[in-house]
This record gives sequence, structure tokens and C-alpha cells, in this order.
Amino acid sequence: MASSFDQYQKRKLVSSYISVVISIALVLFLLGCLGLLVINSKKVADHFKEQVVMTIYLNDTAKEVEVNQLQKSLAMADYSKEAVYVSKEEAAEFMQGETGEDFMDFVGYNPLKNSIDVYLRADYVTTDQLSEISTELSTKDFIEEIRYDNDLVELMNDNVKKITFWVLIISGLFTLIAVLLINSSIRLAVYSKRFIIKTMQMVGATKTFIRRPFVWQSVKLGIIGAIVAMIGMAVVLYYVNKSFPDLSLMENTALIGILFLGIFFMGIIITWISTFIATQRFLNLKTDQLYY
Repeated sequence: MASSFDQYQKRKLVSSYISVVISIALVLFLLGCLGLLVINSKKVADHFKEQVVMTIYLNDTAKEVEVNQLQKSLAMADYSKEAVYVSKEEAAEFMQGETGEDFMDFVGYNPLKNSIDVYLRADYVTTDQLSEISTELSTKDFIEEIRYDNDLVELMNDNVKKITFWVLIISGLFTLIAVLLINSSIRLAVYSKRFIIKTMQMVGATKTFIRRPFVWQSVKLGIIGAIVAMIGMAVVLYYVNKSFPDLSLMENTALIGILFLGIFFMGIIITWISTFIATQRFLNLKTDQLYY
């Protein structure tokens, strides 16, 4: 009978430990994923900014030497990531592919212009920078027109600022929620042993002696939960990086390493502090207060 009861108590204890580990792991995993988003938010924003194209249309009278020199100078410019020459024939083929019709049959000639598509670096995708670049290039006689989507640039920059602000706010709130949830799980685990704590205190054990095994046990659970969370984060990071290789999410290894270490130590620190506070509370209670 006693053996059956001991097994029941042991299963109950193991079940309690597993629930604490799962709670810690889930909270730290979600917090870590949010951290990965914060770390890579600029890179994601820059990726979308660098899809903006400035198209430079050239006069038909432009000499080949002038066009080649312009393309090379644009490719080497600080604001340029890539400069691609598009002939009027290539532009016509693209339009035919998009519309499914040969518009030159109706017009009788190719009305399109030779052009250079300039893919800009993210730091230069602002209204002021684009206007300055456009003004500088417009001084060349063989450039007929410069086009870019100014409304899209303004909208993109405004949205990036808003998203960055809210991501930081949500990160702060989620960190607070993470601490509260882990603290709640630890307190419940300690609460189930409140009578053991009081019994040890009544037979003369010091508070430090009583507290030590509870703190050490919770820290071990925090370490296990943090390791599980980090494994989950690594899996998510791997598959996201594999699905979106252009973002190069694995490049910033230093920050990612710091984030993983932060999650690991957060699991230790939160469980240590929560257990210390919970055990201290029950140590300070009177015996008759343990039933409430």
C-alpha cells in the first residue's frame, strides 16, 4: 500500500516538473522568436526597400559609350546596389509577356526607350535622397526621364517606423508576461510543498538550508526549459532562413548568439528569483496560514 502511494506521489511530482518545464520552454520560445524578429527587423525592412527601382530612360540619340559609362558609374555609386541596362527590345518582350499581346503590331514600331534600372541600397530609399539623386542625374543631356514610385517610398518608410515602434512595445509587454507566467508556474510548484517547508523549519532547519534544494531544483528546470526553447528557436531560424535565403538571417551570428545566451540565462534568473520569493513567503507564514 505504501509502495503504491509512493509511486503515486512520484508520478505526481514528475508530472509537476514536466508542466513547469513545458511552461518555461513555451514562454521562453515565444520570447526568443520575438527577439529574433527584433534582431532581423531592420534586415527585413531593408530587403523590401531594396526592391524599389529607379528607372532612367535614355534618349535614342544616346551614344553607346555614354550609356556604358553611365551604367558603370551607377553600378559603382554608393547608393546603388545594382544597375541593369534594359534595351527597348527587352522591354518590348517583357510587355508582350505581361499582356499576352504584341502591341507593336498596332503601333507599327517600338515606342519604348532604352533604360537603366538602378536597385538602390536601403539607406538611400528616402524621398530626399531619391530627389537628390534624380536631380544630379538629370543634368546629363542623353537622359530623357527618371522615374521611381515616390508614394510607395513614403508609405514604406512610414510603415517601417510604425512597425518598429510596435514591435518594441510588444517585446516589452511580452517580457513582462513571460516573467509573470514563469513566476506563477514556480509558485504553484513550491505551493504543493509548503507543508514540507514548514515541517523542516519547525525541526530547526535554517531558511537558507530549506531554500537551497528548492532553488537548485527550479534552476535545473529552468535550464531544461531554456534548452528546449533554444532548440525550438534554432529549428524556426533554420527553416525561415531556408525559405527566405535572400534575407540572410544567419549572417548576424554574434547577435543571434547573444540572444540564445540571453534566453538561457533568463530561464535561470527568473526561476531562481521566483523560487526564492515563493519559498520566502511560505517560510514567513504561520502554520495555520498554510491552509489558506
